[in-house]
Amino acid sequence: MQEQIAIDAEYLTSRLKALLAIPSPTGFTDEAVRYTARELESLGLEVKLTRRGAICARRAGTVERPARGIVSHLDTLGAQVKALKDNGRLELVSIGHWSARFAEGARVSIFSTKGTYRGTILPLKASGHTFNDEIDTQPTGWQHVELRIDALARDRKDIVQLGIDVGDIVAINPQPEFLENGYIVSRHLDDKAGVAVMLSALEAMRREGVETPVDTYWLFTIGEEVGVGASAALVPDIASLVAIDNGTTAPGQNSDEFGVTLAMADQTGPFDYHLSKKLFELCGQHGIRVQKDVFRYYRSDAASAVEAGHDVRTALLAFGVDASHGYERIHLHALISLARLAVFYAASEVQIERDAEEISGLRGFTRQRAKEADQNLNTDEPDAP
Repeated sequence: MQEQIAIDAEYLTSRLKALLAIPSPTGFTDEAVRYTARELESLGLEVKLTRRGAICARRAGTVERPARGIVSHLDTLGAQVKALKDNGRLELVSIGHWSARFAEGARVSIFSTKGTYRGTILPLKASGHTFNDEIDTQPTGWQHVELRIDALARDRKDIVQLGIDVGDIVAINPQPEFLENGYIVSRHLDDKAGVAVMLSALEAMRREGVETPVDTYWLFTIGEEVGVGASAALVPDIASLVAIDNGTTAPGQNSDEFGVTLAMADQTGPFDYHLSKKLFELCGQHGIRVQKDVFRYYRSDAASAVEAGHDVRTALLAFGVDASHGYERIHLHALISLARLAVFYAASEVQIERDAEEISGLRGFTRQRAKEADQNLNTDEPDAP
């Protein structure tokens, strides 16, 4: 395989645009699954779905085990109708964990039994000409917003006539912008950008004829935003699982909108020492910019896989996102960097052959050697502390 694998930026952005155009809040992911499955088939993969629609696509390697898994999620944040209000508007609850602060002003689609309606999420006090400064002092929270339906809905009876009911799914418009300088601004980049990264890596592997030493499974889950994630998408051959998701470029974090962010831990604990080390070293070998980070209020598909009882090594690769779970911003540089790394990882040689078996003896088990660090204690050096 050539060292400088080329990722088709046009292919990546076109697939991301297509994915963003398909509403897929958790619980309403079928069309996103269909689009992604068809794309995977066109790239030559063997595609299988779970009952509910998680995708498990196999790309054959030289041998079957220890197979590698790469995962991202198709589902996004959203909302559901909690109650039909007497004023003809809708009370909402969130799908996934996100602040109503970012919901205020959002244009939405409501999926009812009679069809799709459009609407806007507004604070309870939305008219400046009526409430004046009270608009700025009202609380933030889902109980302080409501959905205004763009249809004749003067009271609860009218809403019933429209066919809208409690539990109906509400999709939030992504409102994407792809700027010429490489920045991408949109809702739901978490994790449709990760899906686009994986498709772009596969496109490059097919175009360049990249062969892999073991089978790779390309997984796309449908419940990550509610904590289910990769709990049901893995097959027994998979020994290591790399999640591709967002990393937060907020104060106190080391993530960046450029290059690869390698997460060393999330709220469930450290990621696998050996797999994370391998990914970091691959970045160095192939000239991929990389930074490490630790996330305290974050979990991914990798965590749900382990919590479901899958004995797999896990790691998390991230593209830096500003304003995660809000109006998110990323840069194409990070997506291309991640796609390149995914290719190099899939093509890399197996280091831990023992992982081919789920249970085996001590022979071939890994080591975490710790030796005393060399220290330069010459205080005359100008750079010495």
